[in-house]
Amino acid sequence: MASMRDIKRRKSSIQSTGQITKAMKLVSTVKLQRSKQAAINSKDYFNYMYRTVQSMLAKAGSINHSFVKGNDSSKKAVIMITGNRGLAGGYNSNIVKTVTRSGMSKDDMIIYSVGKKGREAMHRHGYELAADYSTMIDAPQYDDAMRLSAVLLNAFRNGEIGEIYLAYTGFKNTVVHEPKLIKLLPVELSEDAETNEQSKVPMNFEQEEEEALELIIPKYVTSLIYGGMIESVASENGARMQAMDNATSNAEEMIDKLTLQYNRARQGSITQELTEIIAGSQAIS
Repeated sequence: MASMRDIKRRKSSIQSTGQITKAMKLVSTVKLQRSKQAAINSKDYFNYMYRTVQSMLAKAGSINHSFVKGNDSSKKAVIMITGNRGLAGGYNSNIVKTVTRSGMSKDDMIIYSVGKKGREAMHRHGYELAADYSTMIDAPQYDDAMRLSAVLLNAFRNGEIGEIYLAYTGFKNTVVHEPKLIKLLPVELSEDAETNEQSKVPMNFEQEEEEALELIIPKYVTSLIYGGMIESVASENGARMQAMDNATSNAEEMIDKLTLQYNRARQGSITQELTEIIAGSQAIS
């Protein structure tokens, strides 16, 4: 059985840890309130942008452009959005699992990491890292997404990569966050878009189709990258708040158990001292 000193020392350590996790929970709660509203505001735009481009291309019919048809490169670029810090439960590891278990070949995959945790994990798994944009996730800006989008689209036009994917954590509510992997380019037409839109009026472009796509697709890719970052930040703060709340609750339970152990040990020590005093008194008499 542990001594009273050991129990007291461990209890003090857990109390300090509990204070830290409680403070981190409060900080995450405040950050969540800010990022949550931003995620809610951008979510509809994110979803409508994705569906609108699919719908538009379904109406347009066959378009001979690499953004739709693709190119000859087998390389797949994955924009992987994680956090720069840990202590967020399974938030970072879930994105890593989503990418590594996607079925895509490791040799064909190129990672563009937005977040240190994703970069470190993919480096350990032996994936090729093309660039690190970890600073973007601290305070996501549309200009940052535009800069990353320009790099990827240039690589796509030059035939360095043949497909572009986005791995992020979708924000549903405070406690539900869903890791997702979606394909940005070449634009894939869903069965619903192809079926529902074929009967409607075809899409006619005021200018050449290629020129129109060169204007539309960069905005489409930029908007989805930015939306992914916004939702990921809200999801990370929600996951960290939950993790710190659970850690604080566990610390409180451990403190209660240690308090009970300490009281029992103290009671046993007092009982032993009384027994020794009584035995000594009886021996003298």
